[in-house]
Amino acid sequence: MSTTSIATVGLEAAPSRLSARLATRPEAQRVLDLARDTFIEGYRIDMGPLAGQLGVDRTSVFRWVGNRDALLSEVLWSLAVPTLVQAERATEHLTGAERLADLLTTFAHDLIVADYFRAFLRREPARSLRLLTTADSPIQQRFVATVEWLVLRDLGEQPFGGTITPEELAYLLVRVSESLTYADLITGDEPSPERARTAFRHLLRVG
Repeated sequence: MSTTSIATVGLEAAPSRLSARLATRPEAQRVLDLARDTFIEGYRIDMGPLAGQLGVDRTSVFRWVGNRDALLSEVLWSLAVPTLVQAERATEHLTGAERLADLLTTFAHDLIVADYFRAFLRREPARSLRLLTTADSPIQQRFVATVEWLVLRDLGEQPFGGTITPEELAYLLVRVSESLTYADLITGDEPSPERARTAFRHLLRVG
């Protein structure tokens, strides 16, 4: 029986050098844990201060986890996973397209209201968009894979009578999610969970 779940499908679809090291190298996990705590507290993740707190030199930190972008990507995904799990649990009473629309809305809402996440977007807008929304980003690759898994689960292999593939629908939903969650950086508009809800329900034909 497959053990794939909303918590694992993204990482399985788009592993990184660092994600592979985390499973076997405790020193890499120590850096990630400290970086994650730093991020949640609303501070910038820098390799020098992390090395100082761990009592090692910067060279060791780079050797263990790679560059700053690689570390930031894994921190961001490590926070996205429990947010996705929480959204899934919050929508367990629903089925089909309605569940998918509400799950994506809940996920977008939780990102929009997370102070530490918004602080990162404001502090490093160009880097955050590059890490979160570009096709070569492991974060977007994992998010698309996760949403495709949800489409298959909730709508089947031929959503809307086969007029669109699960992969195409997943990518469309992710791009809509990104454009609304990061609206302040992309268009200057205020991010709105209600607008996200309307968009998802419209795209998924939920009355």
